Amino acid sequence: MMDGMASEETRTTTSPHIRSSATGETPEPATRAWTTRLLVLGIVLAAVNLRPAITSLGALLEEVRDGLGMSGSVAGILTSVPPLCFAVFGVMAPRLARRFGPGAVVCAGMAAITAGLLVRPYVGGTAGFLAASALALMGIAVSNVLMPVIVKRWFPDRVGSMTGLYSMALALGTATAAAATVPMTDLLGGSWQTGLAVWAGLAAVAVLPWIPFVRQRDGVRQDDGVRQQGGVRQQGGVRQQDGVPQQGAAPAGQASAREARPALRITRSRTAWALAVFFGLQATAAYITMGWMPQIFRDAGVPASTAGLLLAVTMVMGVPLAFVIPRVAGRLPHQGPIVLALGVCGLVGYAGLYLAPAAGAWVWALLLGISNCSFPLALTMVGMRARSGAGVAQLSAFAQSTGYLISIPGPLLVGVLYQHSGGWGLPIALMAGLMIPQMVVGVLAGRDRTVEEEAAR
Repeated sequence: MMDGMASEETRTTTSPHIRSSATGETPEPATRAWTTRLLVLGIVLAAVNLRPAITSLGALLEEVRDGLGMSGSVAGILTSVPPLCFAVFGVMAPRLARRFGPGAVVCAGMAAITAGLLVRPYVGGTAGFLAASALALMGIAVSNVLMPVIVKRWFPDRVGSMTGLYSMALALGTATAAAATVPMTDLLGGSWQTGLAVWAGLAAVAVLPWIPFVRQRDGVRQDDGVRQQGGVRQQGGVRQQDGVPQQGAAPAGQASAREARPALRITRSRTAWALAVFFGLQATAAYITMGWMPQIFRDAGVPASTAGLLLAVTMVMGVPLAFVIPRVAGRLPHQGPIVLALGVCGLVGYAGLYLAPAAGAWVWALLLGISNCSFPLALTMVGMRARSGAGVAQLSAFAQSTGYLISIPGPLLVGVLYQHSGGWGLPIALMAGLMIPQMVVGVLAGRDRTVEEEAAR
């Protein structure tokens, strides 16, 4: 699939954006094709590593709690660390990308994930475990923000399909970690430390494809919305044929004036706020699911290995749907109907968890998996609600950082309600209640408009 997509990309507008790090010139076609394939591979491997740090912990949360002496409230704090780190570190991603280049930042992010996952089971104590987890989550945060930017910049006419590929790989990594962590832990001697540390190896592999892109320091530019058809390139209002300005092109001074636009006032856009709240509420549901759903099933009498498989079913639903939903969303003028359909699946799944968690476990896991596909839909809308690469970078950072701030209290509150109520009735009611505003703001974010238009008003 990646070879086919990569060869397709070399015939589109994307290839001129992949430049030689030494000369800044466009590579020859053979080199360009190889570089595009390597970039697609890097995107896929990076996406695979964006969730195992979280879902592997969810599968072994009871063992980690016992090993570190955590209460339910402290475990709630632990499950709130991912959105906290995503909010704090995600906002730094555009600035780092401008200074070092997005490829270098993603490469460093993968290295941080590797180091954090390798050391966190062995540092000893809850504080050390949280600190090492934060290191891994810092790498995940910057990569989260920059993936839509990289897709928009290098694959501007394939945003839907590339976002789908990235989201599908993310869902596959999430589901694999959920399903395989408990069996691998048993296979490796039953130690939860080994079962968590083994995922550092997968993250180390993801570092390699990004190394050739480390020296590309051109960062995220205001002119990332470059368009090219055939050999004709249009940039900032200037038409170029193989780098030579063509007759009728705007003067260079006018082009520079167009490119030197003031910073986008993203907070003036209602769509940006709606997208940020939608992102936050879907993240709340996702991290509650990843952190607590296995425990819900285990408390209902489901064996630990089966509970891990149920979480894997929930996550694996994102593999096909993460590829389909962005493509469908990209063809619709309004993404509201998709938001509502996913929300209804979530409400039915939560009702099932409350009424018959064990009897209908596989059905509820399936429905919640469909509902969790709001994440690739949110990423697709980030790419569709801004016109330029710089706009996407700013919207992605704002929506994800604000969204993850919104999602921080959710997993923590679930842990507190679980500990003090002694059951899952109140936490599940909270999850279902949050689905309603998620559907409302998702419909608002899905309207056909751009943040540049709203911010200029």
